[in-house]
Parts: sequence; structure tokens; C-alpha cells
Amino acid sequence: MSITNTNTNAKVIVALDFEEKAQLHQLISQLDPSQCYLKIGITLFSQFGPQFIKELHQQGFDVFLDLKFHDIPHQVQGACFAAALSGVWMMNVHALGGSTMLQAARAGVERAALQLSRKPLLIGVTLLTSSGPQELQQMGFKKDVDEMVLQLATLCYEAGLDGVVCSAKEVAILKKRFGKTFLCVTPGIRLPEDDLQDQQRVMTPEKAIAAGSDYLVIGRSVTHALQPKVLLQQINESINV
Repeated sequence: MSITNTNTNAKVIVALDFEEKAQLHQLISQLDPSQCYLKIGITLFSQFGPQFIKELHQQGFDVFLDLKFHDIPHQVQGACFAAALSGVWMMNVHALGGSTMLQAARAGVERAALQLSRKPLLIGVTLLTSSGPQELQQMGFKKDVDEMVLQLATLCYEAGLDGVVCSAKEVAILKKRFGKTFLCVTPGIRLPEDDLQDQQRVMTPEKAIAAGSDYLVIGRSVTHALQPKVLLQQINESINV
């Protein structure tokens, strides 16, 4: 299966956060594939499965499959192989799985790439943007957020992944350490008027791009807007896309 490549200049990844198909179709019909990517998370994938990826591809959208694989290396390699064959543009695993698991994930994607016209991007999740110092302490980690993100990003870099998921607040230090080509995909993007909801480490689109973010994951700000397409165009204009 070939992978679409319509979004060469897009920076925004819209996180699909509706659970009803009717709401999803209404939202998607208002978006332009040339202006954004779409993210499928664990809730939507559990409900609608790989078929939903095919539906989005048929409508011209590139897909970021956000399942955060974290299991024994053999299982993760198989999962990444299967996910890559579905034609997704980007996929992720959780860096807390360790070096061997990350290397296995990369091997799964590379094996699938032999059957594809373009290899999917593989990135590692560092810390969720809902996690702060209190959560790290509860999990038994002694390092602060920046140190922990850097340590996990180092594992991803050394395993040959294309980049990481991190908050925009950590992008500068990661770009300095690993270079500009190491991708930083940043959730926790909020407009100035937005409620933080369940996020802690957040930033506006303009500041995130200025900090060096390569892609911005934006959910409720766009999906719950009265005119999602108009708002997305405004965001793109504000970050000069």
C-alpha cells in the first residue's frame, strides 16, 4: 500500500476526539487534507479499527496513528509492522519500553517499508503532556521533567527513530542535543482563550513553532470550534504555513 503525501507543508495534526461516527464525519468534511494531518488515538482505533484509517486515506488525509505501543520487543515489532502496512504517515511507540523495544519497533517499520513506496515516520513518546513533577514522583522517578524527557529522547535517537513526542517546552533542548532533523511532535497546544483541560505542559501554536516544534497536535481547539476549517486556516496563517 502506498502512503499519501498531500501534506508536505502542513504543521498541524488534528486530534480526532469524537467517539460518534456522525460527529467525526461532520468534522472531517469541514477539513482540508492539504491543511492538516489527522490523528487516530486509542479510543477511536479501539472502536473503528484499521478500516477507519482506510476511510481517511480515501478522503485524502495522511494519518498519525497514536497508539503508543509499549510491550515486549517481539510484540512491538509485529505491531509496528502491521501498522506501517496500513499506510499511516506517522506512528509512535512509548520510549519507556527501553532500547531493545525501540530497536524492534524500528525493525518492524523497516521490514514493512520494503512493501511500501514510502517508510512511515516512527517517533517515541517521552512523557505525556498531562504529566508533571507530581506524576513523576508517584511513578518513582527521581529526575525532573526536563531530565527525564532528555533521557527518553536519547534512547529514541540512539535507536534510530525519527523523533519524539514531547511538550513544546522541551523542544529547544532536544533540538540543541540531537539536531534540527530530529522531529519534535508537540501535543498540549492551546490557543490563548482555551481551558488547559487535562494538560499541564502547554504552549500556543506561535510559541511552539518559534521554539522549534515540527508538528503541532491540536484537538479540542479545532474539533470543537464553530468553524473548524476557518480556525485551522487562521492557525496556519499565524505560524506562516
